[in-house]
Amino acid sequence: MQIIASDTNPDLAAMLNGYDCPAILVTADYRILAANDQYLEKFGQIKVAEPRCYRVSHGYDKPCDEAGEDCPLAMAMESGHRERVLHIHQTPRGREHVDVELLPIHDPAGKLKYFVELLKPVSLASPRIDRNAMVGKTRVFNRMVEDLTRVGPTDAAVLLQGESGTGKELAARAIHEASVRKQKAMVTLECSGLTESLFESELFGHIKGAFTGAHANKQGLAEAADGGTLFLDEIGDVPLDLQVKLLRLLETGTYRPVGSSETRRTDFRLICATHKNIRKLVAEGLFRQDLFYRINVFPVHLPALRERVEDIPLLAEAILLRLRPEREYIITEGGISLLKQHAFPGNIRELRNLMARALVLSDTNVIDQKVIARCLEIDRQGNQPEDIRQQDEYVDLQTQELRYLERLLAHCNGNKEEAAEIAGISVRSLYRKLQGEK
Repeated sequence: MQIIASDTNPDLAAMLNGYDCPAILVTADYRILAANDQYLEKFGQIKVAEPRCYRVSHGYDKPCDEAGEDCPLAMAMESGHRERVLHIHQTPRGREHVDVELLPIHDPAGKLKYFVELLKPVSLASPRIDRNAMVGKTRVFNRMVEDLTRVGPTDAAVLLQGESGTGKELAARAIHEASVRKQKAMVTLECSGLTESLFESELFGHIKGAFTGAHANKQGLAEAADGGTLFLDEIGDVPLDLQVKLLRLLETGTYRPVGSSETRRTDFRLICATHKNIRKLVAEGLFRQDLFYRINVFPVHLPALRERVEDIPLLAEAILLRLRPEREYIITEGGISLLKQHAFPGNIRELRNLMARALVLSDTNVIDQKVIARCLEIDRQGNQPEDIRQQDEYVDLQTQELRYLERLLAHCNGNKEEAAEIAGISVRSLYRKLQGEK
């Protein structure tokens, strides 16, 4: 244990070692009084003169809430009870995500006097280049990680919502690894395009002779997930007539393999994912309301890449590390600038494709603006219909510009401000050109 201030209450300081995670004792004016042994092991000795928690943890010269972040101490001062947030802290290993929980301590008169700050490093995400974890440091990404960190250790059903390519399966894996079920299997059922018979066979299994071609017993995913996690990807694509069978499994924990009269039991943690608006499907009568409430215990939004543009450099470098771990690649500022201007309708999956293409096109370990521009150009050519590509070679410049702007607007899902920014013109000019004015 490290006692920092001479006026520290020795009994309170000794209390810190009773916690099973790194802990510090803090005053209402952010001054750190003591740190337990686990804190010293994870974060090192506190050597800052007149240490304040915001200075030691973040390197700030002012409290977190004045630096644009949520401050658990300020929140606890206001509420009078424990508060919890996710922060990025400085550590001997570099910057790391940390789950911070603040416990207020009152004096005999009921006045807030001290706080115990519990700091639990989060392994499922990283604000640095990492080969395995989700990476990011933007506010919207951190909020998602905070949700995953909170729900992971519980057994609550989780609904991951987000556009295609935002990393829902990786998030599901992170939830599973944070749960008490991590020693058991996480099994995945891709729900898109399943017929009724295939859905039942995949989920419930079948016995030999159940149907033509059933030459042996087959274990279903419901059985394979027993004790672990069942991940239903694209749950919004399950046809209405199959939803009642799924609901019965989730409600009772029982099922029957196809062709069998034997009822079996299973116990799994449920995680679902979809890119669709399930509430809208419920309103349209395409998704059962009772099933929706069963899967939507804890919804988590996975942000699109355009919502976390500042994470693009970190993501790109992490992807390059995963694709070519044996060699270090550098993306120039010009290359990063082009990536940030791209809309990425395919999100992280599209970024990964671009990085794989850049590795093919780059002759050195430096990926510059020219390489990124070529990668994006190949993408545009591939998405352009052949007849349009041929016609563009022979039409006048104004018509070619109009076709380009129309395709760009479609690429931006009708967002004229975004399309104008990519084209390098004002929104007013975009309107004028789309109307055929010179």
